[in-house]
Amino acid sequence: MAFKQVFNKGFFVLALTGLLFLAGIIVLPGLGPTYADEVQAQTEPLAEHVPSVTHNTWTSGAALPTAVVLPTAAVLKNEIYVVGGYDGSQAVADTQIYNPVTNAWSAGVALPEATEAPAAAVVANALYVFGGYTGSGSVTNAVYAYNPKTKSWESKAAMLTARYAATAVVDKGIIYVLGGVDNNGNFLSTVEGYNPASNSWTEEAPMLGSKQYPIVALLGTTIIAADGANAAGSVTGDTEAYDVATNSWSELTADPTARMGPCSGSVGSKLYAAGGYINNGGAASTVNEPFQLTKNKWTTLAAMPQGTMLGGSAVYKGQLYCIGGWATWEGSPVNNVQIYQP
Repeated sequence: MAFKQVFNKGFFVLALTGLLFLAGIIVLPGLGPTYADEVQAQTEPLAEHVPSVTHNTWTSGAALPTAVVLPTAAVLKNEIYVVGGYDGSQAVADTQIYNPVTNAWSAGVALPEATEAPAAAVVANALYVFGGYTGSGSVTNAVYAYNPKTKSWESKAAMLTARYAATAVVDKGIIYVLGGVDNNGNFLSTVEGYNPASNSWTEEAPMLGSKQYPIVALLGTTIIAADGANAAGSVTGDTEAYDVATNSWSELTADPTARMGPCSGSVGSKLYAAGGYINNGGAASTVNEPFQLTKNKWTTLAAMPQGTMLGGSAVYKGQLYCIGGWATWEGSPVNNVQIYQP
């Protein structure tokens, strides 16, 4: 009987030890990490392994290979395409591609024609470029679409109105091109909608005011157009809202910093405007202000390290990229890349 009790106890201890060993709780001398160690390592808090985000701050990216003012920019397949512009002596057809992950630039396929101050937007993995002021000295209504698979540009249906210094925004697959200047130097309030699926244009309700270089964004279901220069030749902070469903515009709170050509883009529920020309003929503004539609209000945040105007703007993964432009009115184009983390 005593032997049986001892045996039962011994068997229980051995069985328990075996289970603990298999679970990795007991480690025999000389053996490496167990499954339990790996599980523990994988279930440890990840916060210490993930860099923290510092909000309301500016950082720098790799310099733009060819410094330009008046390019257009858009995000296509996780890269920022900076297209066209003016290099200080002439309009260019360059396509400069920035990879935010590697912080490196590469050369893309050039536009079919050198163009400054066009507008751009992306729909269904295609980059569309609208109008601009060409190297031959004329305002164009040409539309080009870039296909990253074939790495080629294709002509599309021309805009109803030739224009440069316009801006584009996308809502439900339709690209809206707003404002700008026509062949006769008239500042435009007209808005055209382009449907890439049918390659066709429609004229929409005009903005309340005529302006060049407005900044635009889709906030929720509302298109916002703000800032720019008006027909009187002065900068404006006028802010308007376009309701696509009713095809109508309404007035909102004006930007406290009236300006033209700031770096801009929507992040979350806000449209950001940083820098821009402030009608002083000199240095660009450094003021950074977001507009929140739900509050109909502008606020002020961290200023740009260097003020720029009429550069390229793009938003990638919640950060605003401000690329090139002028630091002073009609100065030499700059090649800096300033990145804002809201």
